[in-house]
Amino acid sequence: MKRFLLAASTALLLTACDVGMDPATDTLDMPEVADGTLSEDTMKRVTERLSSDEFEGRAPGTPGEEKTVAYLIEEFEKAGLEPGNNGSWVQEVPLVEITGKNYAPLTIGGAEGGPIDLEYASDWVGVSYREDVQTTLEDSELVFVGYGINAPEKGWNDYEGLDMAGKTAVILVNDPDFGAETLEGPFNGKAMTYYGRWTYKYEEAGRQGAAGAIIIHDTEPASYGWNVVESSWSGPQAYASRGDNPPPMTQVNGWVQKSVAERLFAAAGKDLGELAVAAREKGFAPVPLGLTASTSFRNDIRTFASQNVIGMLPGSERADEYVMHTAHWDHLGHCTPAPDGDDICNGAVDNATGTAALVALAEAHAMAGPAKRSLVFLAVTAEESGLLGADYYAANPVFPLNRTVGGINMDAFLMAGEARDVTVVGPGKSQLDLFLDKALMNDDRVTTPNPNPEAGYYYRSDHFAFAKRGVPMLYLDGGEDLIEGGTEAGAAVAADYRENRYHGPKDEYDPNWDWSGVMSDLSLFYRIGRMLADSGSWPNWNEGDEFKATRDEDCATEGAGCGA
Repeated sequence: MKRFLLAASTALLLTACDVGMDPATDTLDMPEVADGTLSEDTMKRVTERLSSDEFEGRAPGTPGEEKTVAYLIEEFEKAGLEPGNNGSWVQEVPLVEITGKNYAPLTIGGAEGGPIDLEYASDWVGVSYREDVQTTLEDSELVFVGYGINAPEKGWNDYEGLDMAGKTAVILVNDPDFGAETLEGPFNGKAMTYYGRWTYKYEEAGRQGAAGAIIIHDTEPASYGWNVVESSWSGPQAYASRGDNPPPMTQVNGWVQKSVAERLFAAAGKDLGELAVAAREKGFAPVPLGLTASTSFRNDIRTFASQNVIGMLPGSERADEYVMHTAHWDHLGHCTPAPDGDDICNGAVDNATGTAALVALAEAHAMAGPAKRSLVFLAVTAEESGLLGADYYAANPVFPLNRTVGGINMDAFLMAGEARDVTVVGPGKSQLDLFLDKALMNDDRVTTPNPNPEAGYYYRSDHFAFAKRGVPMLYLDGGEDLIEGGTEAGAAVAADYRENRYHGPKDEYDPNWDWSGVMSDLSLFYRIGRMLADSGSWPNWNEGDEFKATRDEDCATEGAGCGA
């Protein structure tokens, strides 16, 4: 999911040091580097080709993937890269595709006046993570479990004293601090934690033994509308292969519209608004609703191997130390049709642009000659299915993580024109912010912290797979204060994309796009990557960051470059 899903807003312009940066910076080696020769023509050509109908929306495991992978290998080789996986351009990623069909309504029993039938897509969506041909949920008791969080280190357990066997958890989106005005609170105030992510909520419901888990969709705390849920959760769904001993999983994971949930709570004699307020407090007790849920659907199951594409430029002095560049090549394939019948989600902005950036950066670095450290360019699969390709690589790294210096992730470039700033998603987390500040010195631009920390965007793109394993990663986005029109214009561009193209068939290449802002950002990414590759330092997470302990432990292992 992308940072621009909420309209841009005016934010205080800060440097990295203003948001918790470790002041001990004099030990960091941040060398001067020359600008790279970056090709706008390459950006246009690769973006247009990858987002053409020929590639069918680039869904993993389809002919669109085959064409995408072949094309990226061709472009990586043309850019001057070498195969990055022991002589191969690809890393196989074992996946399972489950396609639900023949959905019965979600029938709510126990309500006054008789059963309530909720229609698939318009009222609710649901899938199964289980590799079962038939999914059946029958008279499963609905229990409101607040935010569905079990966090022992915070003394917080929304499932306290509850046996969820056979029951369905009804869960609020985001976490209890949503709506806070500051970054203070048990769940980092207004900044969403991982406990607020839907992935966590389904996993925890499974660990609790629930038969089902239904999240109540609400546009503001979710940071996207129901149209995104409907499009993303219908059709084929890819998952990581779970092996012979899979973790506990529910039978059904789904979403329900907030207005529908309000109607169901009222039918149970409850007020959703009042219970939602109560759920923000520690010690909230789960509330049985006196209702049941029943549904059924069939599943077509297909196992296949998708592919990450990996290219590299070997370093001249420390070739066994690596600087990572990541972007996801995949999109949604065929999806909910537009009114004109177009059913290909081309994903031009999301994320043909980021994938094209890998190629353009590789070209520029190759043209500049070898850096001291090796530069890695990783185009990952199945981001739209839950960061699966990035997570598989990080769990099975070609280049050891304790010898990976850090990296930059690129996920969707909005065509907004040049900006006075650059947005930092998750500012103040690591010393990489200092490299960003140095790279910005000659640009007459400033950093803007993500104006919507409540959306938890740092946990929602491919860099997170590396970060949670200790590798410092920067996630930057285009600026919000546009040269032409300021923050109001930036908000309008973001809103237009969110409402009319994001995760829909109209995210298509436009030959009239203004690439000036994209190329400015790309130049920044080049300088940061080159500085890291020519540096002798190993930037770490800042003191108190959630990922620092993992990095420190990894750096203490034998052969770790960061521990040298």
